[in-house]
This record gives sequence, structure tokens and C-alpha cells, in this order.
Amino acid sequence: MAAHELILGGQRSGKSRCAEARAAAWLTRGPESSGHAAVLLATALAGDDEMRARIARHRADRARRVAGLATIEVARDLAAALQANSAPNRLVLVDCLSLWLTNLLMPIEGDPIDDAALADARDGLCDALAAASGPVVLVSNEIGLGITPLSHEARRFVDELGRLHQVVAAVCANVTLMVAGIEMPVKRGGA
Repeated sequence: MAAHELILGGQRSGKSRCAEARAAAWLTRGPESSGHAAVLLATALAGDDEMRARIARHRADRARRVAGLATIEVARDLAAALQANSAPNRLVLVDCLSLWLTNLLMPIEGDPIDDAALADARDGLCDALAAASGPVVLVSNEIGLGITPLSHEARRFVDELGRLHQVVAAVCANVTLMVAGIEMPVKRGGA
């Protein structure tokens, strides 16, 4: 099994840039990298003009920082996208789990999924991650360090994101916490 990594951090902590650096290193690491590829599974949905502008800015910034990083938009079926794109010579970057969970629990259109469907989606993602033959780098927001939200929906989201982080971290060899652009190793178990 390839070494997978979960990169957690707050807003603007440097987590996406850290993940992009992992992809860039994969694409250029030594003579064996000649057959390497990398793909980003992007989970953001543009529900308003600000988010559309944010997504466009991220695309442009990524293109400058990581030449050769292909992008696939994946709003909901992340497990299937991970299965379809994993290969021994391809790094898969998932950015980000918190937006993927938002798409499931607080969709722009339609109803949120129920607890059973959420458990299935979470288990499916972990199964796909465990079966991935190439390296996978997953990015997510760490939001569980603050106060308990007032609304039921927000409390459910914080709780479910914490559960998701725990099960994904258990499958990953490496977990990194980003603070102020600085990497803090949380778990190191693989190259």
C-alpha cells in the first residue's frame, strides 16, 4: 500500500499549499518520476459569486505552482472518483474533505443525506483510500477546536467532520497539522 497523508488546518493555514507541494515533489522526484502523474479531486461547489471567484483564483494559483496537476470536480461521489483515479504512478490530491462533507450535509440544492447514507459515504471513502494503489493526500479544515455551535445543523457538521477525520487518519500513514504555514507532524508511519 502507498503511504497516504491527511493534512489538517484552519482557514489560510497553508494546508492546500502543503498538499500541492507534495504533488509537485511527486511529479519531479528523481529519475523514477518520469512516469508519475498527479490529479486533484476538487470538491468545492460555486453557490455564489464569491465562491466562483475563489475557485477561479485557486485554479489559477494551482496552475502556476503545480504544472501537470490535472483537476477533476467531484462534489459528492468521492469514493468512486478515488477508485477511478488511483494508480501506482499517480498521486491523488483531495481538496477538501470539509467541503465534500458540506455538499452531503448542507447541499446547495436538495436535502441533506441521512445518518445511514453518511455512514455509507464515509465507509466507502475509507475503503477506497485503503485500496488505493498510489499515494493519496487529503486536505481538510480542522474546525473542532472552537466553541460549540448554536444550531443543530452546525453541531452535526462539526461532529461528523471530527468523526470523518478520525477514520481517515486511521487509514493514513501520515497526518500533518498546519498552523500559520508551518507543518506540525501528528503521525508518521510511512514514506
